[in-house]
Amino acid sequence: MPDTTPDPSREPWENGWAPDTSRAPGTRRLWLAGGLAIATVITCVMAVAVMDTGADRDAKASQEPSSAETVPGLISFASPSVKKAAPPGGKSGMSSTRPSTSAEPQENGSPSAARSANPSKSPGSHPGSTGKPKPSATWRSVESVNYPDRYWHVSGGYVKLDPLGGSESRQDSTFKLVKGLADSSCYSFATQDGGYLRHRSFLLRDERDDGSALFRQDATFCPRASAYSGAVMLESVNYPGRFLRHQNFQLKLDPFQNSSLYLADSAFRLVGPVA
Repeated sequence: MPDTTPDPSREPWENGWAPDTSRAPGTRRLWLAGGLAIATVITCVMAVAVMDTGADRDAKASQEPSSAETVPGLISFASPSVKKAAPPGGKSGMSSTRPSTSAEPQENGSPSAARSANPSKSPGSHPGSTGKPKPSATWRSVESVNYPDRYWHVSGGYVKLDPLGGSESRQDSTFKLVKGLADSSCYSFATQDGGYLRHRSFLLRDERDDGSALFRQDATFCPRASAYSGAVMLESVNYPGRFLRHQNFQLKLDPFQNSSLYLADSAFRLVGPVA
């Protein structure tokens, strides 16, 4: 078999060798160019993916709260402010509008002229009337929380906390619970002799209605929530912040105090009539 290996030092026609015409010229270069193009495309795709990942990471970081912001789920504590204990608010299933008064009580317990202004009359009142609401048939006795064997009792014109006695004592310990004379969403206590319980000189008394605005305010008390189950605290309508309490078994109007003794002395249960 003749040797067809070309001699690089001689021309093809001199050594009898002819190029292979069955192979397309430049095939290797085409393969190299194609591989280079594919590598370039892959590199670009990877670069774009890396750039997108970095952009997403930066956007997510910009949306995350800084250390100075409040992170949900964490509790931040502020420095507590020193506040005085506030008297109980709200009522036992009742709502009322309290007259806006700012004058301080006088020494004898009578409100100032600013407080003595005629309040809004309750529905059903008319000029010339005494302001009394239409009486209802709700009779109640008022029981002390920390002295459950003692009840409000009219004695000598004053209201005291006494144990039950005979029939006459029981009648004087039973009151007709009516709508407040100065505020229909509050309470007034009518007595057996046709009078009302009102505060004067901050002591609770049994007196006749004189038809004045001052009397209606002094005889109106609004029920507030108590610390004891089934009991209420009774706040004066014209002296907000003062509640009825017993002290030495005398019923009086006293400013609110955040003490266990005051909360017990000012808690009362409106029970069925004992007469």
